[in-house]
Amino acid sequence: MMKALVRYRYGGPEVVRIEEVEPPSLEDDCVLVRVRASSINKADWYGLLGRPTLARPMMGGIRRPKSRALGTDFAGVVEAVGKDVSGFAVGDEVFGGRDGAYAEYVAAKTLAHKPANVSFEAAGTLGIAGLTALQALRDRGELQAGERVLVNGASGGVGTLTVQIAKALGAHVTAVCSARNVEQARALGADQVIDYTHEDFTRAADRYDLVLDVAGSRSWRKVRRVLAPGGRVVVVGAPTGTPFLGPLAHIAAMKIASLGKARFFVAKFLEADLRTLAELLESGAVTPVIDRTYDLDHAAEALREFGKGHVSGKLVLTI
Repeated sequence: MMKALVRYRYGGPEVVRIEEVEPPSLEDDCVLVRVRASSINKADWYGLLGRPTLARPMMGGIRRPKSRALGTDFAGVVEAVGKDVSGFAVGDEVFGGRDGAYAEYVAAKTLAHKPANVSFEAAGTLGIAGLTALQALRDRGELQAGERVLVNGASGGVGTLTVQIAKALGAHVTAVCSARNVEQARALGADQVIDYTHEDFTRAADRYDLVLDVAGSRSWRKVRRVLAPGGRVVVVGAPTGTPFLGPLAHIAAMKIASLGKARFFVAKFLEADLRTLAELLESGAVTPVIDRTYDLDHAAEALREFGKGHVSGKLVLTI
């Protein structure tokens, strides 16, 4: 048996509990990992709430979740290797993503070796947020060295990594965040920082080749004011919105108003991209920002804090 965070219905942190459950079976193409750390993402939060309601069929259940498991990101130590798996051995330190990561064990297909100079806690923040930042900049945003990038929402899990990865890719980076995170954004490498409580970046004179919108706080009509000729917009986040539509309302509005020019995507767990993140970690080009760390027994408290919406970087669960 293993300890895991579970829920039997949609709801807030009050519906989660710690239970002893059967560990995952090891399939031939999987690696069994003893989880040492995980982290909380917006996707995990929406899955817990069952919001937006419109997306529940994709979550696995309309009235109630089909799966009791929670969590996606993980970092840990390989306990066993399926017979069809190569490149991993018992004892390897790894990180990646798999449903049910808020547990002592996870059976994963997509993972990479954790650099020796990086903690489990840091590696456990990278799955969703790191892949979102990397794929948004490099693939959807088609970022080129020397271009000017604006990151709207530069203080959360995705935003803090986006600033650093954009710098690693050779961009000039402007970070938009609140006053309390200005110094953090500068420390992460931002060339310019805009405090949105005192300045509206859409009214500024600067123009950008790429706007990566994590906060979803501005309409297409306003964002396009700051685009250079040929400039692109990639939307990776949006306001919570209504229970039925959630962030889908803002995403749809951006796509319709921009006639499809604003790009939206959901990150994919690709082993090659996890290896790229590992290289950035090992070199020191990327250092995950951890707001607070909780043990699994206090996961409900961590989720409650995440739900308030003012986390700088990531909240980590140690397991």
